[in-house]
Amino acid sequence: MNRRMDTALGLGGVRGPLGAAVKTVVYVVVVFVFAGPLLALLVSAFGKITDPTKLSLVPHGFTIDNFTEAFHQGVLRYLANSLIVVGGGLLLQILVSISAAYALARKQFPGMRLVVLLILSTMMLPEEILAIPLSLVLADVPVIHINLIGTLAGMIVPLGAWAFSILVMTEFMKEVPVELEEAARLDGAGDLRIFFSVVLPLCRPALGVIGIFGFNMIWDQYVLPLLVATDSSKFTLVLALRSLRADDTVGTGVVIASALLALLPSVIAFLALQRQFMRGLTSGAVKG
Repeated sequence: MNRRMDTALGLGGVRGPLGAAVKTVVYVVVVFVFAGPLLALLVSAFGKITDPTKLSLVPHGFTIDNFTEAFHQGVLRYLANSLIVVGGGLLLQILVSISAAYALARKQFPGMRLVVLLILSTMMLPEEILAIPLSLVLADVPVIHINLIGTLAGMIVPLGAWAFSILVMTEFMKEVPVELEEAARLDGAGDLRIFFSVVLPLCRPALGVIGIFGFNMIWDQYVLPLLVATDSSKFTLVLALRSLRADDTVGTGVVIASALLALLPSVIAFLALQRQFMRGLTSGAVKG
């Protein structure tokens, strides 16, 4: 581990007592820069804040009053809404991504280049530009003509297709040997059986990558819940943090405790999928 960090920071050639001192100082600075804000958040969430304008790395008395007040403010309900949205949105996003990726990676059809170009173009559009058209579509969904404004489903459906996930899965599926599919087809397997039994199991690393990035993308959504939610009962936790911060009667410690609760699911998701995530990131480097 130390050797990897030495190489990454360009300190591999530094030797002797002076080199060890330099490495120690550099490591401390790196840890402070990256872990300092998280430590300050943790300390402030469980401590008494004496100055609302400053966060401290030094605890000032242990207390859970911040979390108790946050629960009284309905943070658990907002957290539940966020979990429903991220669960439904991520599941829908993965299903759409693997289906679209298999079609783009394995099937040839007219206009395929145009389809890829259109998918790429969606990554160039800021959320603010899509806000008004999206709100109009959600107010009257084409064909079925239902209004999704004011519902959690209105936050889930637009998240079903994400260009990043589709492109990652497409490139990964292209690396799956075609010979495996041909052998399965000779054994009598159809397209669905080949997809679920041969191709998809080999794409677990890519699933880990799109799972983590998709989770964070959905969890951090702000504009979409702002467009869809018509009352506070449908707020997600990210949207509720803005309301809590704007409320003068809510202390800074309550807002920080709520922010810590908003941070935990992303950390848990990464820890749960980190093995597949790292395999997905390094798989391209070891091919060939």
